Parts: sequence; C-alpha cells; structure tokens
Amino acid sequence: MKIVAAIPARGGSVGLPGKNIRPLNGIPLVGRTVRAARGSRFVSEVFVSSDSAEILTVGEKYGAKSVLRPAELSGPTASSESALIHLLQNEPSLVSEPPDILVFLQCTAPFTQAHHVDHVVEALLAKEATSAISVVDDHGFYWEVGPNGEGVGLNHDPSKQRVRRQDISARYRENGAVYAMRVPEFLEAGNRYCGKTILVPVDSTWIEIDTSQDWDMAEAFIRSEPFTGFLTETETPPLRALVTAFAGVHTDNTIFVNRDGTESIVCNRYDEIGLDRLLGRGMLLLMLDREEDSLAVQRARKLAMDYKHHLFDKMETLSDWRDKKGLDWSEIAYIGADIADLDCMKACGLSIAPRNAPAEVKATATVVLESAGGAGVLNEVAELLIARGMIAV
Repeated sequence: MKIVAAIPARGGSVGLPGKNIRPLNGIPLVGRTVRAARGSRFVSEVFVSSDSAEILTVGEKYGAKSVLRPAELSGPTASSESALIHLLQNEPSLVSEPPDILVFLQCTAPFTQAHHVDHVVEALLAKEATSAISVVDDHGFYWEVGPNGEGVGLNHDPSKQRVRRQDISARYRENGAVYAMRVPEFLEAGNRYCGKTILVPVDSTWIEIDTSQDWDMAEAFIRSEPFTGFLTETETPPLRALVTAFAGVHTDNTIFVNRDGTESIVCNRYDEIGLDRLLGRGMLLLMLDREEDSLAVQRARKLAMDYKHHLFDKMETLSDWRDKKGLDWSEIAYIGADIADLDCMKACGLSIAPRNAPAEVKATATVVLESAGGAGVLNEVAELLIARGMIAV
C-alpha cells in the first residue's frame, strides 16, 4: 500500500504574512510539518505544494519533494483540496503510481508529531474508513443566539441545574493537523471529508496559527519544548575545531552585580567535562566574544580555550584565527547564541544553538540543542560529536 503526505503552503497569507517559513522554536512551520510527516512509519514520500520558491526551498531542506503550484490555485480563495488534486494529477511519480492513501497536513498546526500521523492512518485502516481527521477533546459549554436574542445551550440545558463538565457528552474539536483520505474516493468527491469519515482523538492541542495572536499563543505554549535538531550522514563533516560564543552558551546570560560593583556569573561544571573529552581527541577550542570580558578570559583559560574578541565583526576575527590554525571552514563547529554570531554560524561546517537562543539564531543552526545556555550546552555538544564520530582523526 502506497501512502504519501502532502503539505499545501501558499506564499501569501492575509492574517500573518510569511507564516509558513517563520521559525517557531527555531524551526520554520513548513519544516516542522515536513519532519512530522517524514517521521511517520506509514508515509513513504512527503510533498510540499506551493507557489513560493522560498517555501519550496525550506521544504526541501527538511526532506520534502517540491511541487510548484500554479497561480490560479494559490490565491486566498483557493481551497486546499484544489492543491491536493493538482498534486495527485500532475506529479509524475504519483501519476505513474497513484497512492492508495493521501495524508494531508497543514503548517498552521505546528504541534503535529509523527505519532499523530500514525494514529490517524492506523484508525483509517482499522475501521475501514474512507477519510479520517485528527481531533482533540473539547468539554466546553456551547451556546448560540436564539431567534428572540436569548442564549440557547447547544450541548447543555441552561434551564436545569448546571451539570459537571465531565458529565457532558464527549465532543471533539478539529485541530487542523492531520487528514487522511483514500485517494480514489477523495478524487471523486473533491472533498477531504469523503465517504465514511471518522474522528481520531490525538494528544495534541487545538492551537492553529492564522493570526499574530495565534502565534503569540503558540510561542507561549512551546517554551518548554526541548526540540533537538537532526543530522543526516551527508551533513556530518570531519571536525577539527569548536568555536563558541560566551554569553548565552557558557552562561544563561545572567550577571550578578556584587555590593562592591564587581560582577559574577554561573557556569556549568559539566561543560568542563565535555571540553576535556574534546581536547583529548585533538579538537582546537576557541571562545569568541564581542568585547573583552575579564570573566570570559578567566573562564577560557580554565577550559584551555583560545580567547578572541571583536566589538563589531566576529567573522573577521574568526577568519584570522582559522587561517593561523590552517583550518577549512567545513572543519569548524560553531555554537552561537546571539545575532552577532549569525555570519560565523553560516560560514562554518556545523552550526549549533542552545534551546533558548533567539528564534533567528535557532533558524540558522543545523542543530538546536536540548540544553539551554548555561545548562551544560558544551557537554551536550561533546556527547553529540563523539557519539556520531564527527571528530576528524
């Protein structure tokens, strides 16, 4: 049985322009959706359909195949179904070998995970349904305005004693995340709700991103998410050096001002262990700062790291250090936590960001760590590089 996933993503958005490539916790919305689809044990291929070359490029970065959607199917009134039908009828691999089931995912549901996709497909197959949709439990009390202007209870009788929420009959809210359809029936009906449609409750949220307020809510909801980036074998260069920023990497950006006006910081002992392991394997280490900081200098000396700084151009300083060490850019891993690190991150073979780095920094990084700044970032990086055999020998 052939099962593929499709992600329609228009370039234009009225409520929140550019939302499909806007990073949430460091990962663009379309990238998050592609990753969920690729993680499913059922899905063999993932397609992104868009009129935007930028969206298609981001989708390809995360492992999707691109399908350019014509302009007449890309306006604000165009339906998702029209994009799905265009994909099925114009993508050569799907025309020559049509899929049995199409999984339709939306970028506006950023909390979709691979197991949600699996649950929906499993239910579709097990219950011999034609279409299936992901839903979340909804135990709210619903009202509508009656003919005389008074409130009318939809799932409760307000004229009677108030019932407990848990006693209300089960109701579900479509969360806009996962839809699965049998392809022949879908093409005939032209509707995602085709034939026998079943509801599949998932352990997710109802949040869908269409406005800036939705985005703020999603960012608040996701703050505790430990989202780790991934590396494919082709993205694993042989590394000879590790370069790190100081504030936000070795520290959590907190500074303690003592009564005498001196400053102090908190660092993590586990970072010393991690860097010792890298030194023992011959890695060159550099701490690169924006301005000379006596605390950073002392810490670098303690960790046997070179220390350099440049107020305006970290890239210039890093380039000079690289030349003196005889390194290729591809041989350097860079851990950044500030906008000033972006150029260096883009130039190096591997770019890394702590979990709590600014969104733009995480969007640039190849890997987003589970650790936040000051919480063992360097130890986690050491474990990653050693476990994956990424250090040049």
